[in-house]
Amino acid sequence: MKKIAVSLFSCMLSCMLVLPAAAQELVVSAAASLTNAFNEMIVEFEQRHPGVKVIPNFAASGALFRQIQRGAPVDVFASADLRWMNEMISAGFVEENESLFFAQNTLVLAVPAASQIGINEVDDLTGEQVRRVGLGTPATVPAGNYSKIALEMLGLWDVLQPKMIFAESVRQVLDYVQRREVDAGLMYATDAAQGGERVTVVTTLPLPEPVTYPIAPVKRSTQPELAQKFIQFILSEQGQEILGGYGFSRPE
Repeated sequence: MKKIAVSLFSCMLSCMLVLPAAAQELVVSAAASLTNAFNEMIVEFEQRHPGVKVIPNFAASGALFRQIQRGAPVDVFASADLRWMNEMISAGFVEENESLFFAQNTLVLAVPAASQIGINEVDDLTGEQVRRVGLGTPATVPAGNYSKIALEMLGLWDVLQPKMIFAESVRQVLDYVQRREVDAGLMYATDAAQGGERVTVVTTLPLPEPVTYPIAPVKRSTQPELAQKFIQFILSEQGQEILGGYGFSRPE
């Protein structure tokens, strides 16, 4: 009987030794415009850190803030503008001195590549042939807020409001343009590039300040050290090269 007990114990011990260790999970909530670049960086980061699983969550920065506000478990927050990072700081979710800029972008006017309307500049959006203009909802989508600022600077915001089709993220604006559900869309240059041959960039819109992306660890993160390592990788030369490959520029 004693021998059987010892054998069973040895078997259990052997099974325990061969069980794989539970992966460390890192939840990264990032602006929708970062989807492609961050997905590539996540693959590279996981290769550098065996046993680590990065779980990305992409959406409009305002929507991500609301998720965190409602208790969503998040370790790293990356916004497409300073506004929502400031909201995170004000709400006590992020330490002010831990927020860092890591990329910049530009706002462009894009149209379906097969468009026959003849949109060559922003003023052409006022023409009768242009019926639908896609842009992000300014209250929650940074690209939409930047679009509002640019159109107000050009004196076109009020004029174009009846034509505006609002989207929940900048990627949804891109989808509208690709599917020709709108005659034109305001989006980041990096997103327009993802449209490939189905999207044509008409022009870059003026802004008082460049589109700048901040990133920070979330205070209630259960993986604070891993969160810092992920951010440092984003800021590293390799991380910046990956971002550059998708059209982002280094912060000034």
